[in-house]
Amino acid sequence: MFSLRFQLPIVLTTHARVRMDERSISMEELLLVIDTGDTRYKDSAHLWVFKAIEGRVDNLVCAVLVLEDAVVVKTVMHRFTLEN
Repeated sequence: MFSLRFQLPIVLTTHARVRMDERSISMEELLLVIDTGDTRYKDSAHLWVFKAIEGRVDNLVCAVLVLEDAVVVKTVMHRFTLEN
């Protein structure tokens, strides 16, 4: 997989793959979140990216990313809420 937004390959951790399976989040949905979702940066390399996906009742879908030589997906969540 490749992120057009970040112009980097996407690497999923084992933890992220397990969470995707548990939450029925497809690769297509994950790519949609990564490339078109809203972002909240912790610092220049760590961020959350999230998006409401039509047809899912457990929104928001969120991925925790680390930007290095690739977009590393650390985990994938659903029912994500924004806290200030």
